[in-house]
Amino acid sequence: MVVLRQSLLNFFKGESAVGVLLILATISAMLLANSPLAHLYQNFLDIPVVVSIHEFAIAKPLLLWVNDGLMAVFFFMVGLEIKREVLEGSLNHISKVIVPAFAAIGGMVVPALVYTAFNWGDPIGMQGWAIPMATDIAFALGILSLLGKRVPAELKIFLLALAIIDDLGAIIVIALFFGHGLSTSALAVSGFFILVLIIMNWRGVTNNTAYILIGIIVWAAVLKSGVHATIAGVIVGLLIPLRNNKKSFHELEESLHGPVNYVILPLFAFVNTGVNFSGVSSKDFVDNITVGITLGLFLGKQIGIFSFSLLAIILGFGKLPDGLHYGHLFGVAILGGIGFTMSLFIGSLAFECAEGTCINMTDERIGILMGSLLSGVLGYMVLKWNLAKKV
Repeated sequence: MVVLRQSLLNFFKGESAVGVLLILATISAMLLANSPLAHLYQNFLDIPVVVSIHEFAIAKPLLLWVNDGLMAVFFFMVGLEIKREVLEGSLNHISKVIVPAFAAIGGMVVPALVYTAFNWGDPIGMQGWAIPMATDIAFALGILSLLGKRVPAELKIFLLALAIIDDLGAIIVIALFFGHGLSTSALAVSGFFILVLIIMNWRGVTNNTAYILIGIIVWAAVLKSGVHATIAGVIVGLLIPLRNNKKSFHELEESLHGPVNYVILPLFAFVNTGVNFSGVSSKDFVDNITVGITLGLFLGKQIGIFSFSLLAIILGFGKLPDGLHYGHLFGVAILGGIGFTMSLFIGSLAFECAEGTCINMTDERIGILMGSLLSGVLGYMVLKWNLAKKV
């Protein structure tokens, strides 16, 4: 029993644990969705959850509480990570940012172009243009960690910087393109309380609880505004003070890793990847949406990340970190094609139900799973081969 307990503790301390849990959650969802228990899985997603205070009420099925509510906590942690990396970590100097920034831009632009090439002229298909732009930080780092101590610290830092900038780009895309039915009154309320947070930060308030409580109000107002509510999580995370609040800031960020990595992300994967294959035919695998997402992630990401990194280096804007070579860069570029949770999230926004009409999401999820799987397997193999070479 003691040995089992220690093995479990060691597993959850490892960086690969998140990736394993995401895979298990995905397999479980797909098995349930294609079993006699499929109706129970669907009933679970449709559980009504209502929170009301006097006349203010939020009523959504469990699926949307996970996507709009729990994922806001994930983005809150992302906001904290971005701030820490900019002020203290791998993004704290322009020389460390240039190549990963170019890589992230290429890793967003090229996949979107690949997807667009397959779906141009189809107004429904074009709604998914942003799906292959995102990189799943947790999954990509989890695959990298499977290679053990052979992985140079510089390679992990490069991938982390690339993925964080990539996430920032995805956040901007979500804010600009995936709002609907904007409410000016709700936007005004959210803007007022964001201003309160800015003033608190400026005046040196360091009570994290106060920021979080006001942040919940911001989240609710943004949710009602028509802008996607997860943006509130990022904004609040960025406004938590760090310079005069280091110990408390780091404790808050650390406290979120467990719930986010081991509960929220696996739960998100579980409720979003239950593809029922009973109505799927061979045509679904060659559908333009499926092919656009698959190739956008698998080819677009690696081409975009690698070529734009080379461009930054050739132009003299930056250089590869010491100890890394182009084989390492190419392997990381392939791993960047693991979109998974972030791509699923953007897909849920791109093809969600609107005005009583629901678009079949099967194509979207098949493409994300195929593109992420191919990128993960090939990226692992390329990096394993390159790390074994004597350079």
